This record gives sequence, C-alpha cells and structure tokens, in this order.
Amino acid sequence: MNATPISTLLLENIQPARGRQGWHGGPTPIGALRGVDVEQAAWRPGSRRHSIWEFALHIAYWKYAVRRRLNGGAGGAFERAPRNWPSVIDPTDARAWAADRALLRREHERLLEAVASVPATALGRLAPGGRKWTYGGLIVGIAQHDAYHTGQIQLMKRLWSERA
Repeated sequence: MNATPISTLLLENIQPARGRQGWHGGPTPIGALRGVDVEQAAWRPGSRRHSIWEFALHIAYWKYAVRRRLNGGAGGAFERAPRNWPSVIDPTDARAWAADRALLRREHERLLEAVASVPATALGRLAPGGRKWTYGGLIVGIAQHDAYHTGQIQLMKRLWSERA
C-alpha cells in the first residue's frame, strides 16, 4: 500500500514510530508490559478488579476483533476464551504469562498489517459486520482502546509498587 498522510497517522496512533511515545506520553500496551513478572501480572488491587494479565488478554482480543472486521471477517477464531475477557488459566505460570504476552504481540502485528492494507479511500466506508463503524472509526477506536487500557496497566503497576 502507498502510505498516505492519513494512513501513516492512523498507524502511528497504534504503533508510534521507533523512539517515540504515543501522543498521551506513554507506552503502547506491549511497552507497558516490559518488566512485569507473573506475580505482578496476576495481582488484583481488589476482589472484583481485573489484573494486568486480564487487561493484556482483553487488549489482544480487541486487536483481533478489529483486525477481523478490517479483513472482512477472515482470520479464524481467537486463541483464548471467553472472548472479551479471556480467563487466566494459571496465575502462577510464568510460561503462560510469556505466551499471553506473545499472543498480544502477534495480534498487534497482525492488526498493523490489516490497518496498512486499508486504502485511504475506504476509511469513511462502513466496515463489514458493523452496522455503524467505518474502517477509520474502527482504527481510531482501537488506538483509543489501547491508550485507555494501557493507562490502567500503568496505574496498576504503580499500585503494585506502593502496596503495603
């Protein structure tokens, strides 16, 4: 695809250029997980609160869901269940935590490929499977979703370091 200024802008909202942070001054979801070990990933600040691990899986799922819409529904089923908030199978398993971070990275890369393949002329058209979201709206929405939940992860990391 020949990158247009709008296509480049959309891609950089999901994956800032090397050496740059997002407009919000923070990392991507993948960057936010650097250095987070399995114990910290599984920790919950309260009994009815999500863990960093659950946020990572939720972010991966929505990257998958948007990618599928951008690709017209192609792409198979998501690797984990339930879909929107996949379950952490064993919160003490460092290998499972590494595998779920790898899942997030894969879905991130696949999403970037899908976004790059959307022609600028299609950004205002409704995406397949959606009655109200355009291609551009889905792309902007996933960037906002990433920023929102990455902020939650950053807060959780602070709460973890300050817990009594």
